Amino acid sequence: MGGVLPISDVVDALAAGTAVLVAPPGTGKTTLVPPALAKAFDGKVVVAEPRRIAARAAARRMADLRGERVGATVGYSVRGDRRVGPHTRIEVVTTGLLVQRLLADPELAGVGTVVLDECHERHLDTDLALAFLIEARQALRPDLRLLATSATADAHRFAELLEARIVAADGVLHEVRTVWCPPGRPVRPPHGLHVDPAFLDHVADVVRRAWRDEDGDLLVFLPGAGEIAAVRRRLGELPVDVLHGRLAAGDQDAALNIRSHRRVVLATAVAESSLTVPGVRVVVDSGLARVPRTDHARGLGSLATVRAARASAVQRAGRAGREAPGVVYRCWSAHDDERLPAQPEPEVAVAELTGFALALACWGHPDGTGLALPDPPPDAAMRVARTTLTALGAVDRDGRATPRGHRMSRIGAHPRLARALLDGAPRVGSRRAAEVVAILADDTVAKGDDLAAAWRQVRDGRDPRWRAEADRLRRALETTTGATGIDDPAGPAPPAAPTAVGAAGPGAVLGGAALDGAAAAAGSGRVSRRESGAGADMSGQGAGGAETAAAPRRAGDAGGVVRLPDDLAAALLIGLAYPERLARTRGGGYLMAGGTEAALMSGSALGGQPWLAIAVADRQPGQAAARIRLAAAIDEETAREAGAALLSTVDDVTAEGAERREQLGAIVLRRWELTDPPRELVERALRAALAKQGPRWNPDATRLRQRMAFCRAVVGAPWPDVDDAAVVAHTDLSGVTKLSTVDAEHTVRALRAMLPWPAAQHLDTLAPDRLPVPSGSLIRVDYSDPQAPVLAVKVQEAFGWAQTPRIGDGRVAVLLHLLSPAGRPVAVTRDLASFWRTGYPQVRAELRGRYPRHPWPEDPTTATPTRRTNPRR
Repeated sequence: MGGVLPISDVVDALAAGTAVLVAPPGTGKTTLVPPALAKAFDGKVVVAEPRRIAARAAARRMADLRGERVGATVGYSVRGDRRVGPHTRIEVVTTGLLVQRLLADPELAGVGTVVLDECHERHLDTDLALAFLIEARQALRPDLRLLATSATADAHRFAELLEARIVAADGVLHEVRTVWCPPGRPVRPPHGLHVDPAFLDHVADVVRRAWRDEDGDLLVFLPGAGEIAAVRRRLGELPVDVLHGRLAAGDQDAALNIRSHRRVVLATAVAESSLTVPGVRVVVDSGLARVPRTDHARGLGSLATVRAARASAVQRAGRAGREAPGVVYRCWSAHDDERLPAQPEPEVAVAELTGFALALACWGHPDGTGLALPDPPPDAAMRVARTTLTALGAVDRDGRATPRGHRMSRIGAHPRLARALLDGAPRVGSRRAAEVVAILADDTVAKGDDLAAAWRQVRDGRDPRWRAEADRLRRALETTTGATGIDDPAGPAPPAAPTAVGAAGPGAVLGGAALDGAAAAAGSGRVSRRESGAGADMSGQGAGGAETAAAPRRAGDAGGVVRLPDDLAAALLIGLAYPERLARTRGGGYLMAGGTEAALMSGSALGGQPWLAIAVADRQPGQAAARIRLAAAIDEETAREAGAALLSTVDDVTAEGAERREQLGAIVLRRWELTDPPRELVERALRAALAKQGPRWNPDATRLRQRMAFCRAVVGAPWPDVDDAAVVAHTDLSGVTKLSTVDAEHTVRALRAMLPWPAAQHLDTLAPDRLPVPSGSLIRVDYSDPQAPVLAVKVQEAFGWAQTPRIGDGRVAVLLHLLSPAGRPVAVTRDLASFWRTGYPQVRAELRGRYPRHPWPEDPTTATPTRRTNPRR
């Protein structure tokens, strides 16, 4: 092994009690600590790793150090692969499997110590396992020893949660030198899944440089399998191995074996921690990471490429110093390094939380309150998860897990996939259901976007990883339900072609977020009334809430179940898992039942199919439609069966007509004219359309509204607000059948209906329509501005007027527009006395020569007001 690792110096301290161990990469915290704890204490030591590849590698390394085979003293258990024996004392598991065990047996009978390795990575299962273990220790197993290990210094939160001390293994095993290698020219930042090819060229150049200048194997960190393939092509003749999560277990293990020749290992983040890639002396770090993003409103997920956090960069660099001094080539500058985030985002902040929420509900804390979670889950994501689980029948209205929810949890798959397995097996057989769900659980086994074709391919090719998972799911189904022998003995059925139906249309959304029909129509002048279809729901429960034993059946089945061919069986299972992703062609793409547009990739074998059941779709930033990545052709009948909970009948009434629609979520299946719609829906639709277009106005209606608005501004209550919305609300539409017949008289009547009684009797006093002036004329008041009513009067008609008239019960002086004989304003004032004294002489001097036939007395205060001109001489 080449010497004693530094971690041995703190093993004795760790044996004293629960702790958080902080140790740099390569110090042996994964391989030396568990054997020391097994030696010091009774009971099994369970080591939880965030990844399957790390669990297998850690078990093999510990077994090698003991000179044993895996499955003797040291074993491992991961999904679909278990190697333990009667004498196994140390078992390495994935954190997801540990969560399943805790839900099944919170006391962890026979276990003395649990080690949560690499807890800083903050996977959902790691957070759950930590919280469950802390509560189990407090309530059931005070003797249970807990150890959280981390390669980063951000351990204080874990120490606080565990109420434990921090034990640090200082220093690194070997020195790792840093070489900064920023691109020589600008490259575009990553966007969604896209990485600038120029940057990948740069990474390949750095790899070649490191290959020339350094000794030992190279470990190159890239964000995903696509970038690994692209860089591999660019490296040409160099000997390359790859390591990522999509590889089969055997291929992953092969990349971790010692080789006789020098090599380049292209890897994703799976190689960041808990793994020793033998022979590596050089790390080339692209500085990129791939993280999940979830569109909770649409129920769609995607992956985004981001800059890796500084803690991740430290982890990656540590791979170079595990066995000897090494070097890390970082494909960015030291200046850029200072701007990196300190820690990666915890998965709970960005991931889809349905499985997380079900685990909390099964544990007894539906919203996580009271549990020692490192970070609380986001409220919006938890609301979506709760809605989904309620629709699946996994939780009740209070969020508590139902018996069905507990069964779904024991399946060991996402709740949606567990639902498809539980409800689909009686319909298609447990074997076929398990096989399809195994593909849905790990869609990387599918080549292309046609799931039914992928199913046939992996079934014929006997993919070992897929077969192991399918067998596990089938056993879990039988163990959970006690149902056996529900397979069809005749073997696979022939494929069937889906049948076409009519055009799709907009509608309501079910799934990630619900959109009521009336809300969807808001502002559109239409009103919808929705009635559910057959009373079915996603949970397989009847109206009384008791789970039904009968399998889903097609309409027309007489006491039995019609056998589905493989293509439709695959589509049915997809639809049971993702009913909101049932989709029908519209335009050049598809409309999903959830209301989202989707499109097939160019050249897809599914092109031209009228209906699809979409298993995997993502929506990249800036794209209007989701991209379909995996789907199966389905017909309308099977879509109705899978999406029974989304079937509804909608009465849609607009201002110009009414129709009744049968819908599958947002997909319109049938529509027909509604000849006698309910009167209340007609009036609601007319009013919605009138609100959109606005009330009809004529001069009388406009003036009445302005006068009422003046009263409201001056007096306040009980005078009403007379904006458009209020007028529309008071418009009498009884007997109206079309919006075109609503005229200004309806508006006048609405305004009069809004007049407050008995205050309305004083309208002419408060806001007189006309005011008398000294000449005897009655001149209309302009109330366009309720804060400043205007009275426009010719100067000659105002002679002798000493005071400006007041309205609004004497509270408001009108704004006088004094006019020339031609009707043009010569003065604007609320102070007549001041005008006669200072303004009139100037007006008289300017206008008397222009209008000689009009009187211009020197003293207007004593002159006779007149509407007439002077007689001709």
